[in-house]
Amino acid sequence: MQFHRFLRCSRLSHAGAAAGVAAAVAALSGCAGMGTGAHAPGAAVSDAVIARQRHNLAAQTAGQGYGPQAPRDLDLAGGENPITFGMAPAHTAMNLCNIHMHYNAEHKGGEFTQYAGNGDGAGFGTGYRYTGGLTPAELAWQGAGVCPGAHGGIVPGDTIEVHYVYSTAGVAPGPTLGACLNAATHNPQLRVQAQVLVAVNDRRAHDFRALTRHAAVGGYAQAPGMLQDTGTPIEYRGSTTGPAYNEKGSPLQVTWSVRPRVAKVDIASLGAWCQGNVYQEDHAHGVRNLVANPQLLAPLGR
Repeated sequence: MQFHRFLRCSRLSHAGAAAGVAAAVAALSGCAGMGTGAHAPGAAVSDAVIARQRHNLAAQTAGQGYGPQAPRDLDLAGGENPITFGMAPAHTAMNLCNIHMHYNAEHKGGEFTQYAGNGDGAGFGTGYRYTGGLTPAELAWQGAGVCPGAHGGIVPGDTIEVHYVYSTAGVAPGPTLGACLNAATHNPQLRVQAQVLVAVNDRRAHDFRALTRHAAVGGYAQAPGMLQDTGTPIEYRGSTTGPAYNEKGSPLQVTWSVRPRVAKVDIASLGAWCQGNVYQEDHAHGVRNLVANPQLLAPLGR
C-alpha cells in the first residue's frame, strides 16, 4: 500500500489541513528518503544488504510496541505479534480515498510468488512477479514503457499490485494519503483492497480506467469496477507499507484484503490512466521488503 512516499510528498499538507492532520499524513506516507519510478537499473544489492535491513528492522521495533506489519507471505499463517485491533468494516461501508500501484507485487502468494530479486535495496527491482504464462502477442511491444518514472516504465509482462485504500473518515477520492484523513477524523480505520495485475498488449484485457473508476454507491465513495472474481481475499491485520519502512516499523494499523489470483490489464489503458487521474498518480511505486520476522506478523485468521 502506498502509505509511504508519493511522488508529490510536498502536497501532503494540503491547503486548509490542520497541523495534526498534516503530521498524521506525514506518518502515513513515510516520505523521507525515497525515490520515484518503477524499474531499478544496474546490479542488485547483495543478500547481505537485505539481511542487514531485516536486522535493523528487528532491532528498531524490539520492545517498542509496534503492531503487526505488512506486506507478508500470504501462504504462511503464523505470526507472534501480540497486538490486535478491530478489523475495519467492509469496504462497502467505507470511503475510497486513494488508488495507486506498486511495480511488482509487495505481497507473496497465490499467482505471484516469483521473486524479482533484491533490487536496489530501496524498493525498486524487487518484489514478486506473476507466475503464469503469456502469449507472444500479449508480450509484443515497441518503444518505451508506459507510466514512466525515474526507474523506467511498465512494459507488457510486468506485474503491478494495485491498492484501493479505504477510510472510515468522511472523505473523497484524491491524491496522496491526505485524501484519507480530514480535520474531523485523525484516527480513521483504514482498509486496503489489493489486486495484483499483469500488463499485456491486448485491448480485450481489463481496462485499467474501468477498474479504478469511482462513484457514489450507497452513500460511500466506491470503486465499482474493482474485480470480484480473482479468488477469495486473504484478510489480515497489518500496517502501511513501502520501502521507507524497510528498516523501521510502521505505526499505522491497516486491515488488508489481498486477492490471490492475477488478472490481465490492457497496457494501453494503464498508460492512459497515468496521463490523468484524480489521484495524480503517474508511475508505479517501490515495494517494502517482505516482512518475515514472526514478532512483526499477526497470525492469519486471528
